[in-house]
Amino acid sequence: MNGDLLVERGALRLQRLADKAAARGDGVGTWLSEELRNDAAFLRKLKPSLVKARAKGETPRNDAAPAADTEASMPEPQKSETPTRQEPAAPPPPPPPRPAAFKPKEKKKKGKRGGPPPIAIVGAAFVAGIVLARVISWRGNADARD
Repeated sequence: MNGDLLVERGALRLQRLADKAAARGDGVGTWLSEELRNDAAFLRKLKPSLVKARAKGETPRNDAAPAADTEASMPEPQKSETPTRQEPAAPPPPPPPRPAAFKPKEKKKKGKRGGPPPIAIVGAAFVAGIVLARVISWRGNADARD
């Protein structure tokens, strides 16, 4: 995808900047290098194809360890002879209440900004131009008669 290429290109640029910062050899360069490497890794997670897969629930695993190793390292639960009844999952906690001072912003109406309509301004400018031209013409002819 074109978006994936753009994201990867940006991550590569960050990686190059991190290499340049690390080459400085001072404390600031080392710190900046670590930060830029973290940013490059985060940017790679934001590829549009990966975001789309996560939105659909198809989360691809890009971890260093394969999925089989993580499952093998987990201990197996002990099986008991008597079946146990599982409790239903608890509902998620409600969101925290909004502060009392919170007021949603009112949207401004784009059409009602006040002032005269634009056609009235254009008409007034047109009439003022004609009047000014007549006055100049009238005063220009007055000097010619003397």
